[in-house]
Amino acid sequence: MATLGQLVNRKIQAVKQDTTIREAAELMKRQRIGSLLVEKDGQYVGIVTETDIVRKAAAQGLDLKKEKVITIASSPVITLDIYRTPQDAHDLMGEVGVRHLGISDKGKVIGIVSVRDLLVFFKKQSEPRMGID
Repeated sequence: MATLGQLVNRKIQAVKQDTTIREAAELMKRQRIGSLLVEKDGQYVGIVTETDIVRKAAAQGLDLKKEKVITIASSPVITLDIYRTPQDAHDLMGEVGVRHLGISDKGKVIGIVSVRDLLVFFKKQSEPRMGID
């Protein structure tokens, strides 16, 4: 049985809580990622996503060059243990309405799984494979 340990992206991308929203958006663009963990005093205190930037900042007219990511970050980070299944992650994302989960090992966040990661995993599990010419 597959576990989240097989899917998790262990390269955590994080920003300090006082990073501006604009700086966070630029980092997401450069790294081609959809979320960043928000760090305060060496702890992950939240997560900021592309959706947060659009719906909580841009749509409300916040000054992206001045406002800090902590003002729009979702907190706490929703996590799931590394030994749980991709189906567990899918179910939890649906229940709480998020697209990114922190993956933990012995209570420490060690990576992120996104809805896109799950989509790729479940697509590989399905048969028959559909080809696009």
